[in-house]
Amino acid sequence: MRTRRQAKKLLFAILAWAIAMAAFVFFRYAQSPELPQWAVGSADLATLAIYMGIIFGSLHWMSNLITDFSAINRLPYIFSVIFKGLFLLLGATTLAYMTQFLNMWAIENHMSTLRQMLTAHILYSPSFQALIVYLVVVRVSLAFVEQMALLVGPRILLNIGLGKYHKPRYEQRLFLYLDMVASTTHAESLGDYRFSRLIQDSFSLLSETVTNNEAEIYRYMGDAVLIHWPLEEGIVHDRCMNIYFEFSQQLSWQRRYFEEHYGFVPKFKAAAHCGQVVAAVVGVQKQEISFFSDVLNTLARLQDQCNPLGQRMLISGALAGRLDNPNSEYRLSHLGPVKLKGKQHSIEVFGVSPL
Repeated sequence: MRTRRQAKKLLFAILAWAIAMAAFVFFRYAQSPELPQWAVGSADLATLAIYMGIIFGSLHWMSNLITDFSAINRLPYIFSVIFKGLFLLLGATTLAYMTQFLNMWAIENHMSTLRQMLTAHILYSPSFQALIVYLVVVRVSLAFVEQMALLVGPRILLNIGLGKYHKPRYEQRLFLYLDMVASTTHAESLGDYRFSRLIQDSFSLLSETVTNNEAEIYRYMGDAVLIHWPLEEGIVHDRCMNIYFEFSQQLSWQRRYFEEHYGFVPKFKAAAHCGQVVAAVVGVQKQEISFFSDVLNTLARLQDQCNPLGQRMLISGALAGRLDNPNSEYRLSHLGPVKLKGKQHSIEVFGVSPL
């Protein structure tokens, strides 16, 4: 799954840079009555845009990969952007140098000639300087888009940009609610600062399993988090249950770290429910896509039943009836109809446990 995700990021970077370089080539040569000396026809300009898109897109992806898996990721965001920009410019300059070096290999004294060409005809040329400025603008713009996608989620960012939810619309959604067990006790024993670090460390382990199960984080609520899918996507391969048990496994694997820093390993309880909701963009200065439905209220009441029923994870009968995975790794235990707080009617409830 990690390889697949990185492949998607690489394709996005190449596509974005190919479009950006196509725009640069078009505006650079559109007003010129003659093509540059190296171009035989307009097809050569298109080839140049694709070539540059592949090169800069690959450099873009490599800089993100290095940042994500190194200590740079823990630095303030501005340092991450500066590193990515410098990596791109250094890679582009190195590539240009190597290309000219190979082209001039057969020329006598090619090294001195190459240095003269780079300084006189490339580095100080208006075209090259304009390209550098353009590269910086594109790189910063893409970094901003990527950061916004991390803050609100890529699908939500795309839907807001397309105006999909400017008018309320009905959708079928599946929600998963994760909540820390004994959070009040932990907060009192650790203090506000250490407890907030505990939440950060815990939810940082959640991000990978959320991505692997193609979910979106709807909202963080203190020591709880609300995750969602379009209904048909959430029930595929038991994704709505995978997230909870994979997350619990990740916490267990980091047992030594949590015990050294906090004296215990945090535990979470979970509940999942599905149904029809109304989705709409709310807010003016700060916008977000919100969901309105009794489904969310029922989900919160269902999660409150984990302790009384002695279950780590509960799902509603509405969701259990839609799960149809013959190779499921989970056992559903029917707990009968349960009267939820504030509800007039009971709902069917199932406990979930791994086989």
